[in-house]
Amino acid sequence: MRPVLGIDLGEARTGIAISDELRMLAHPLETIGTSPAMVPRIRQIVAERNVERVVVGLPRHMNGALGAGAEKANDFAQKLRAELPCEVVTWDERLSTAAAQRALRESGKKTHQTRGIIDQVAAQMILQGYLDRLNNAGF
Repeated sequence: MRPVLGIDLGEARTGIAISDELRMLAHPLETIGTSPAMVPRIRQIVAERNVERVVVGLPRHMNGALGAGAEKANDFAQKLRAELPCEVVTWDERLSTAAAQRALRESGKKTHQTRGIIDQVAAQMILQGYLDRLNNAGF
């Protein structure tokens, strides 16, 4: 199987995570500045890592409604669909950043130490949720 890439789209930084080839575990990969150079970098990662699918985190409100952040994520996913040779899907990312912050804090990291990796860990959590769903659904 080919790996799956996870993306946590942010205002300033975007976190990237990747699965192992068995699609069991998600691993933090890198943080990219949210800029026009982001799509070419993602295209490069997809090519270098032979990625089969890209999962973009879709921020929903707690009641499930879509807000402005979800609209940006949907627009970004649509842009990636036009640029990438693989499938691009969205995945509910409610509370992924908060969970990433909590996990890093519980590992003993101080807030100022996590700035460079928080987005990667959020992407990892988004991707892990997606992988768990795939594995439980038998896809």
